[in-house]
Amino acid sequence: MTDTSMSVPRNPLPRFEEAQGLGPQDAEFVRDLVAVLAKHGNLNRFGLCLLHDHFPIAADEVLVETNDSRARTLHAHVEKTAGTRHTKASQWRFLPHGEGGPPGAERGAATYEVLQLCTTLDLCPGNGREDDHRP
Repeated sequence: MTDTSMSVPRNPLPRFEEAQGLGPQDAEFVRDLVAVLAKHGNLNRFGLCLLHDHFPIAADEVLVETNDSRARTLHAHVEKTAGTRHTKASQWRFLPHGEGGPPGAERGAATYEVLQLCTTLDLCPGNGREDDHRP
């Protein structure tokens, strides 16, 4: 597996029902985030997602996304990190300095953990399939 940085153990996230979305109180945060993304030329590369859990995922597991472009559906399932063929991270969680890194690594070795993977080996976007069309 490539393009990933997994941290162990994984800190729990709030359940979807409990997670707070963006609101008016976040206006300054969003302006600052947009400014940083623009400064580094990443406005059309990265965005923001609401971090939450629907079910527990172990430290040696990762959520994997696939899609069916004809049916216009997305699917997510859990796989063991060490055994997955999915190699392209598509969602990350930022970590405070000193919390990240794989087992045995120096503390603070990573500033993020991968939450979700996708791959060009199946139905993920950008796989080069001729039938991958978007409306």
